[in-house]
Amino acid sequence: MRYGTTTTTAAILMALMAAVPLTAGAADTAAKAKEQAQTTTQEAKTMVTDSWVTSKTKIALFADERVKGRQVSVDTTKGVVHLRGKVDSAEAKSAAGDVAQGIEGVKSVKNDLQVVTPAARQAVDANDKDIAKAVETRFGKDSQLKKVDVRTDSGVVTLTGQVATIDASAKASEMARGVPGVKSVKNELAFAK
Repeated sequence: MRYGTTTTTAAILMALMAAVPLTAGAADTAAKAKEQAQTTTQEAKTMVTDSWVTSKTKIALFADERVKGRQVSVDTTKGVVHLRGKVDSAEAKSAAGDVAQGIEGVKSVKNDLQVVTPAARQAVDANDKDIAKAVETRFGKDSQLKKVDVRTDSGVVTLTGQVATIDASAKASEMARGVPGVKSVKNELAFAK
């Protein structure tokens, strides 16, 4: 019987030794899965936080008497608040920046508000709509640029969204600059991976 016990013990030891690398591999796989889960969780928290910051900023702008909240567009990316739109005065622009900076979770504020007096606003708004429509029409004829978002504020065209390559991004800027009335182009396009 000793021979059978020794053989059984040897077989068990061999099986355990063979399983050790598998166990180590499983530990690596588990560690990678845990790391991926943490990354995904962090990305979700960032998105929730950015949405929360945007909402809180909008609410605060509507509550502040110095700023007409409906005139200000708010976007947040990774804690950076981006203010766009047209306000009546330099004081309103400054106040909007101060309000946004005071929101918990804001890392910085990019204040691209345009100061346009109420008297000039109607003409500027009408012209901006025409410019945006002309840029969108040009982009609609190019399959790479059909999904680019166009925003125009006082003749400044902002391009957002995703394109396939840097060449497509450069082409979008060039096409937008060619539209009459465009003062400058802010290209904020991201590249698809």
